[in-house]
Order: sequence, then C-alpha cells, then structure tokens
Amino acid sequence: MSELNVPVLGVGGWLRFLWRQLTSMRVALLLLLLLAVAAVPGSVFPQWDQDAVRTAQYVADNPDTAPWLDRLGFFEVYSSPWFSAIYILLFISLIGCIIPRTMVYAKALRTPPPKTPATLTRFEYREQVSTHDSDLDQISERVTRALRGRSLWPRFRVSMVDEAPGQRSFSAERGYLREAGNLVFHMSLIGILVSFGLGQMLEYRGQAIVQQGRGFVNAQVSYDTFETGSLFSDDSMPAFRITLDDFTSQFRITDSAAQDFTASVTLTEEDGTASQHDIKVNEPLSAHGASVYLMGNGHAPVVTVRDAAGEIAFSGAVTFLPEDAQYTSRGVIKVPDVSTGEQLGFVGYLLPTADFSLGAGRSVYPEALDPYLILDLFRGDLGLDEGVPQNVYQLQTNKMTQVTGNELTTAPVVIARGQTVDLPQGLGTITFDDVVRYAAFDVRYDPTLVWLALFSITALVGVALSLFIPRRRVWVRVREITPAGAPPTVDIEMAALARGQDSGLGHELHRVRDAITGEVTQRQRSRDI
Repeated sequence: MSELNVPVLGVGGWLRFLWRQLTSMRVALLLLLLLAVAAVPGSVFPQWDQDAVRTAQYVADNPDTAPWLDRLGFFEVYSSPWFSAIYILLFISLIGCIIPRTMVYAKALRTPPPKTPATLTRFEYREQVSTHDSDLDQISERVTRALRGRSLWPRFRVSMVDEAPGQRSFSAERGYLREAGNLVFHMSLIGILVSFGLGQMLEYRGQAIVQQGRGFVNAQVSYDTFETGSLFSDDSMPAFRITLDDFTSQFRITDSAAQDFTASVTLTEEDGTASQHDIKVNEPLSAHGASVYLMGNGHAPVVTVRDAAGEIAFSGAVTFLPEDAQYTSRGVIKVPDVSTGEQLGFVGYLLPTADFSLGAGRSVYPEALDPYLILDLFRGDLGLDEGVPQNVYQLQTNKMTQVTGNELTTAPVVIARGQTVDLPQGLGTITFDDVVRYAAFDVRYDPTLVWLALFSITALVGVALSLFIPRRRVWVRVREITPAGAPPTVDIEMAALARGQDSGLGHELHRVRDAITGEVTQRQRSRDI
C-alpha cells in the first residue's frame, strides 16, 4: 500500500490560510460580537480616566482582586492592549473583506448579463405569447423598453444578441444595488470604527455642578470631573463662560412628577460678547462645537456656621444630592476653619417641603416651600490636610467623634429656613439662611459625532438595499415565423430566475409581458370589436 504524498503547507500557505480566515465574514461577525463583550467590563468596573476617586476607592475596598484587575486592564478597558487588539483585528478583517468584494463587484458591473439559455422551458417562471401585428424590429424595441424601463429608477441591464436570421434573444439582469448596499454597509461600519476611535482620542468631556448665580469656564480646573482622549490638548478647548442665571422647574401637584426643567444661562465669549440661552432636558446648548447638556438639578442650602468664639467658620451654599422624587436630599457640610479647636462636620438631609406629622421628617413636595435641615454633627479631624483627594459628598468620620445623631442620646440638629440653632457642647451656632437651586451640566466635545451620524445613516441605507433589493434575471427570445400562405407571426418566449427565494419574481415577469404585449393586445381587441 503506497503512502499518500501530502503537500507541505509551508509558511506562505499558513499565512494565506490565516488571512482568508481573518477576512471571512464569519470571523468579522465574531470579532464584532467579541468587541461588544469586551466593552462590558468598562461599564461594570470604574475607570481611572473617568472617575479616579471612585476607582481608587474600589481598589481600597477590594485589596485582593483589585490589583489583578488593574494589571489586566479592567480599570482602563478602552485603552487596554486586549481591547485594542480586538478593535484592530476587526478593522483589518473588514478591510480585507471589502477590498476583494469591491473588485469582484466592479468587474460584475462591466460584465454583460449572462446569455440566454438554449431552452427556457425548464424554468419555473415562464411565459410565451404570439402576435401577428408587429414585426421583429417592433417587438425588439418593445422588449428593450419594457426591460430598461422609463423611470429614473433603473430596471434591467439589457444585452441583445442576434442568434439566427429572424431570431433574437435578450438577456437582462437587475439587483446590482443589493451587493452595493452590502458593500456600503461594511464601508460605513469601517467609518464608524474610525470615527469612534478618533473621537475617543480627540474628545473631552466635563461635568460641573453650578449653583444659581454662579458659573464655570471651559477649562479643566472648572469641572468637577473631566476626561479626555489621548490626543487631547488644552489648546483645543475654546474659551467661553456659562453662568446660571435662573433655574425653574415644574412638578405635578398630585404626584410630584417632573413636567419641565429650564436652566436660563448666559454664554460669554472670549471677546466679552454675552448671549442668553435656555437649556432643557434633551435640548442642549451648542457652544464652539461643544454641546452643553442639562443632566440634573437640586437644592443647595445656604448656611452660616460660627464657632464658639462667634467667628464665622463657614458661610455659603452647599450642594445636596436628591435621593427620591420628593427631592429629599443628602449632603455634607465640612467646616475646617474653626478658630477654637477641632474641625466640624455635618452630614444629613434637606427636606424641601418638610412634614413632621408622622414623627420622622419627610419631604412631601420637590420645591423648597418649607425647607428644613436635619443634620448629624461630628467633631475632630476632617482629614483634609493629608493630601488625599476626598469626595465632597462624603464625610470621613474615622478620626472624628459624633456629637449628635439618632444613635446618640442627643437628637440631630433640626433647623428651619431663617433659623439659628446653638450647637451642643458649646461648639457654636449654625444658621439656615436660604435655599438656592443648582444645575448639573455635562459638556461634551467630539468632532466626529457628525461623521458617526453620517456613517450610521449610510449603514442603515446599505442594510435596506441589501435586504429589500432583489437580484433577478429575465430572458426573452423573439422568433419571426413566416408560414406559407399565412401572415408572419412573432413568437415571444420569456423566463425569469431569481437568486434565492423571491415571491415577486412572477409579478416581475408578468409586468414585462404586459409591457411587451399591451399595445398588440389593445389592437387585437379594437379589431375584433
């Protein structure tokens, strides 16, 4: 028994095999799915470039797993090597798939439709008619006109061949836009990937909470959180300032459901030119290519804290974050500048419209109609001098002693608007001066958003073309028969074929038949009458 002589694939063969696998459609779809799965950790784990404080807190809370997650890039997903590898492979796969298909498609456009088969009787969709009123040239003209159509939308590409004396055949094909739509979709997908990648490198995004009467400038130092792409530079940030002049809200009386939010702002340009604008939910302000969105709002109580010596230790508005539909808001007041000793810290709730009928206080309406503050007091070291960034909405109490609160015999500090309350243990006083509104703005600049929208639209158009444009072929054979002692007869034989299932193929063939024979049939009817 002789041994099989199996050819050696070699390095070149393996490279060609791997390239064909990489540029196949199934691998492209697999990489697209893998890219979506790889992006999931970016929404599950905090990211260093988006929220460094939260990420550092997560690392501190999970000392066993966090170091390994950090080494594997789960806190920098979108810039990690494995995410970039999937992204680049998908990009290469799509390009390698599109280029040869485009060349094949360009060649197909230059190639005439396939010749008419020798026999048309074997096709499922077939028609045959005869006429005595027209000659071969007249019928040929009608066949061409019926196949090509008269509308702007192209019908068929037509090729005519004289097969024999008195016999012509017509080959027609339509549906070339189907493959064009497929190519447009894949090219648009590449455009989306390129635009997304460039956007991630060029964009910047900042969030700022602005109290009424105050503002922020378009600079990194003015934002509460700020994230940028790898190619971002400070010089790319246009200079402008936004001031929150007024904030109005509307709530339904029956169930406190939000009806409308409007932030009235003043946009000040670099040259000092000012203009007034209203920013609403889903109605952002456009400023030098950046979009300013209204993302949230709430109440900021204005308080004044005096120490035991009567000196003002703190005075100003403090942002409290709403936690329910009634805008029951939680916040922290840090008082580091106490002249008489230990620092003070307050943590508690603002009730915009307070109700104490059930004992414990609660808010019954989102607007500040009858606001109250309920605060727990701490004394000690706030930890602000250690150089470690702190969350302004959290109070670190590990080096502090609680003075008032529900867990102690001393009740929390309850204070109404316009009221001054003495603090326990002779620590001073706190005054609830007023309540002002604040708005949370999200400023995003991404020069590729227009391109993303454009490529998304072309991708949808490409999918629609590839799904709804049928690929059809129609053949027509015309014979002129001259029997002895009888008028000449023109025999017309038609057949149609589709690529795949096509429920409209029969209707297409009937349309061509009616277009060819319509005038002849009308003449015959007129003569018969």
